[in-house]
Amino acid sequence: SIAITADAINNLSDSGSSVITLLGFKMAGKPADKQHPYGHARMEYLSGLIVSFLVLFLGLQLIKSSVEKIITPQETQFTILTLAILVVAIMIKLWQSLFYRRISRLIDSTALLASAADSRSDILATSAVLVAALISQLTGYNLDGYMGVVVALFIIYTGAQLVRDTSSPLLGMAPSKEMVDDIYRKILSYEGIIGLHDLRVHNYGESQFFASVHCEVPANQDIMVSHDIIDNIERDFLKAQGIHMVIHLDPVVTDDEKTNKLRQQVQEIVTAIAPEISMHDFRVVWGVSHTNLIFDIVVPFDLRRDDEIVNAITAKVYQIDATY
Repeated sequence: SIAITADAINNLSDSGSSVITLLGFKMAGKPADKQHPYGHARMEYLSGLIVSFLVLFLGLQLIKSSVEKIITPQETQFTILTLAILVVAIMIKLWQSLFYRRISRLIDSTALLASAADSRSDILATSAVLVAALISQLTGYNLDGYMGVVVALFIIYTGAQLVRDTSSPLLGMAPSKEMVDDIYRKILSYEGIIGLHDLRVHNYGESQFFASVHCEVPANQDIMVSHDIIDNIERDFLKAQGIHMVIHLDPVVTDDEKTNKLRQQVQEIVTAIAPEISMHDFRVVWGVSHTNLIFDIVVPFDLRRDDEIVNAITAKVYQIDATY
């Protein structure tokens, strides 16, 4: 039976995958050194990527063998023992999938979450082989080669998903919305911080995060007080959440009524053009013949029309005063 052979090779590849994952975890646990100051935690992603390509290769090989079996079919013999082994295999894979999923959540591991998904795929693949074997026995119609192709395609699909899931962290993924919201909430809870922007978060492994952010403080606040606040924030994040935070200080004029009014007007213009756009670092250089308004805007990736947005804001600002 090429279908059962395909399922067997699929499970054999899982055994090899587990060995590679185990080695990946071992290497990921190595401490930082001179050549790798951020540690070796990304080895987990590399090991997962190696496994993904192995799965893809096996799937392609199995399609070739299954097509040959369709072209030149051979009679297959199934016994009660064969069917019993398939049923037991399904039960073991079900337990394995649940176990992997629980442990992956416990230690926040992408590699084990991928293994849980792979085990679920194996359940469906083996179940399909079992159903095909029963149909073949009851009807006499040989579905073996066709089911081999189905299992092989299933393996390729799983491999492609694994490539996507393991390569994304290597390329650099955006932090979760929950993490971003938590960082914003915690920083803004400190007295003396009136805003923040330009938050960047990246990681080296599942539990080692580095972040940088600009924090706005009142310009009239003592610089030593402001510096002490951001020092406390950096220490608190490292201690409580394990995030290595670096903060840039941005003084903001808050006691000039004329500037504050103009800031509010420009903020309303920006919001009217696109509510998703945020504005920061607003300052004004007042002059006799003309006045310069200087500020930054953050534009989401799906609104990448930079020139249009800048021109629209500029036109609206001119409507406030032609000398701006």
